[in-house]
Amino acid sequence: MHPSQPGDFPGTDGRPTYFFSRWLFLKVLALVYFTAFGSLWLQVDGLIGEKGILPAATFLGELRAQWGPAAFWFIPTLCWADAGNGFLHFLCGGGLALSLLLFFGAAPALCLALLWVFYLSLVSVGQDFLGFQWDNLLLEAGLLAVFATPLQSWLRRGDRRQALPAPVFFLFQWLLFRLMFGSGLVKLTSGDPTWRNLTALDFHYWTQPLPPITAWFMSQLPDWFQKLSCLYLFGVELLAPFLVFGPRKLRPAAFLLLASLQLFILLTGNYCFFNYLALGLCLFVLEDAVWPGWFKRWWDSPSKPGTPSKTPVFRWPSWAIATFVGAGLYMTGLQMSSSAGLRIPWPGWMIGIYRALDPLRSFNSYGLFAVMTTSRPEITVEGSNDGADWKPYGFKWKAGDLDRAPRFVAPYHPRLDWQMWFAALGSQRENPWFGNFLIRLLQGSPDVLGLLGSNPFPQSPPRFIRAQVYDYRFTTFAEKSGTGNWWKSEYHGPYSRPFSLDQVDWKGPGPN
Repeated sequence: MHPSQPGDFPGTDGRPTYFFSRWLFLKVLALVYFTAFGSLWLQVDGLIGEKGILPAATFLGELRAQWGPAAFWFIPTLCWADAGNGFLHFLCGGGLALSLLLFFGAAPALCLALLWVFYLSLVSVGQDFLGFQWDNLLLEAGLLAVFATPLQSWLRRGDRRQALPAPVFFLFQWLLFRLMFGSGLVKLTSGDPTWRNLTALDFHYWTQPLPPITAWFMSQLPDWFQKLSCLYLFGVELLAPFLVFGPRKLRPAAFLLLASLQLFILLTGNYCFFNYLALGLCLFVLEDAVWPGWFKRWWDSPSKPGTPSKTPVFRWPSWAIATFVGAGLYMTGLQMSSSAGLRIPWPGWMIGIYRALDPLRSFNSYGLFAVMTTSRPEITVEGSNDGADWKPYGFKWKAGDLDRAPRFVAPYHPRLDWQMWFAALGSQRENPWFGNFLIRLLQGSPDVLGLLGSNPFPQSPPRFIRAQVYDYRFTTFAEKSGTGNWWKSEYHGPYSRPFSLDQVDWKGPGPN
């Protein structure tokens, strides 16, 4: 049985159809892919290029030497053929081109399959810089979309009402449920006291990785408002997802609740393309009947009025759908049981299958902000030629100058700035990529310097480099009025001791 069968719009048998939801979701997905590939293309040389912080070629070479032929499966990427800058550009540029073709409806199933392969290839070699939950979410949603799309060469208006297999449609709703409910569940099961006593949002706005200017204003609101916001958050994440599978009359309410939360996060945070993709998934809660009649008539009109489409319909074979859906339910079922704290003694062969499919990064568990950070350490990187006069490097987006206002950057994803936030929460020993970053600065790598906002040594790189930690916090209205600063800071201590190139192993991760 299909939830969306050809026939009168929305359906001759009274069942809901989701033709428009799929059509609009594919548009959203195309734009998200375009943003993801385009954003990465601007940074890929400095992040994982030949002279980047974590070169993909070095990474693959070490894994092949360590794992042998098994490395080709556990790191699924086209970069095994070539991991140089040129091929990385090909993957990013190809992703942009395929995204545009998908947006305009050209060979959607083929475009979606290639987009998934290209993005998986980049994520697999991206190491610390492409390990975010939204990268996995894009891969999972993108693979789902492959099986939700007819195998047509071109989706004309008259061809849009092709059957969406019921199991695949369910997986879309199941993904939305897991994304939202999982985020609420981890907050409860983590034992974090700020979520338990509803004070998490007292810290969230100024401790999140890249707060925009709206976060500064939100942080000024009184405690009672922050606690009410926490209650609203828990209500949406823990209760609204069940409405996705509830009675038809309640599903528009689920859409409004889930979409409103995503819009609120989008307006107060910089989470790259995550919220846009989540909003796209929310569309699978809305059946075609809820859209205005004039809109449906425009959308459903054939290319030539009165002329039905003669394009043959090619659908995925039942065995392919069954295999994919079975793998998806199996993988995500294991993950949900683990997130819920259920200790089930799964047979060894089931764990083996899970480990074999896990490298595809397309069947995932989700849960954002399980533990709220209650302080904001920020790393400053400084260079010197004499070991006495130190000059700071500037970053494009992360907190730095106290009088620089927080800015919106999403859907662009400045991956180095994001990773600097995570590095500050731990030690350099826990973030070996950071040592590589400092060495590249001492080498004067143009690709890495291109990731920064300013270089205090434009003529030649410094002899010495170090990293310091400061505690940052938003100013209050009164402090902002008196100083003009959006931030206030206090020196915390060293992060990396001063060193020069002749003190480190050129191939190592840097000093600890």
